[in-house]
Amino acid sequence: MNKSKMRLTWQREQINNLLLTFALICCCCCLINVVSAQEAQQPWYENLPAVAMDYKVHIDAGKEDCYHQYVQAGATFYVSFSVVRGGDGMAGFAVRNPANEVVKPYQWQATADYTDQVSPGGYYSVCIDNQFSRFAGKLVNIYITVVKYDAWDKYAKEIEQLQLNMQNFTTTIGTVERNINDMMVYQAHSRHRESRDYALLLDNNTYIQTFSLSQIVVILITCSIQVFFVRKLFDVKSNSKSRI
Repeated sequence: MNKSKMRLTWQREQINNLLLTFALICCCCCLINVVSAQEAQQPWYENLPAVAMDYKVHIDAGKEDCYHQYVQAGATFYVSFSVVRGGDGMAGFAVRNPANEVVKPYQWQATADYTDQVSPGGYYSVCIDNQFSRFAGKLVNIYITVVKYDAWDKYAKEIEQLQLNMQNFTTTIGTVERNINDMMVYQAHSRHRESRDYALLLDNNTYIQTFSLSQIVVILITCSIQVFFVRKLFDVKSNSKSRI
C-alpha cells in the first residue's frame, strides 16, 4: 500500500514538472514573439546616425499622394520637393508632424522645403497635392534627410570611458557632419534643377521636331497644290475636228 502511494506521488510530481516546463516554454515563446514584433515595427535605419533618401514620384492629375518618414526623437528632419515636369510645373506641398499638426501648409509652387531641427520623434507625413491640375500629371522629386547629431556625443562618452580626451575630435566630427549634411542638401537642390532643366530641354526638343516636321509637310502639300494649278493653266485642249 505504501509503495503504491509512493508511485502515485512520484507520478504526480512528474506530471507537475512537465506542466511547469511546458508553461515556461510557452512564456518564452510569447516573449520571443513580442520582441520580434517590436523589432519588425522598427525601421531598419533607426540606429543609423544619418539617412538620406531621394525619390522621383508621379502624381496623377487631380490626385494627392502622401508619404511617411520615421524620425527619432531629437533628430533633425529635412524634406524638399521640386516639380520636374508636367502641366504648369507647380504642385501643392504640405508637411504634418507626428502629432498630425500641419507644420507647413499647402502652397502651389514649383519648389519648397521644410526643416525641423529637433524632432519630437515619430512619423512625419509629406503630401504632394495635384488636385488643381485636372488633366496633367506631375513628376516630382522628393529629397529627405534624417540626421542625429547627438550620435557623436554618445561616441565621445564611450571614448571618455577609456580616459581619452576627445572633445576637440568630437566637435570637429560634428562640424564635418553638419557640413556634409549642408552639402547633401545643396546637391539635392542642384539635382532638382538639373532634372527640371533636362525635362524642359527634352520637351523643347520634342516641340521643335514636331513643329518642324509639320511645317515640312505643310510646305510639301502647298508646293504640290501650286504645281498642280500652274500646270492646269498651261494645259491646252486639242480639238478633234479641224476647220477647212
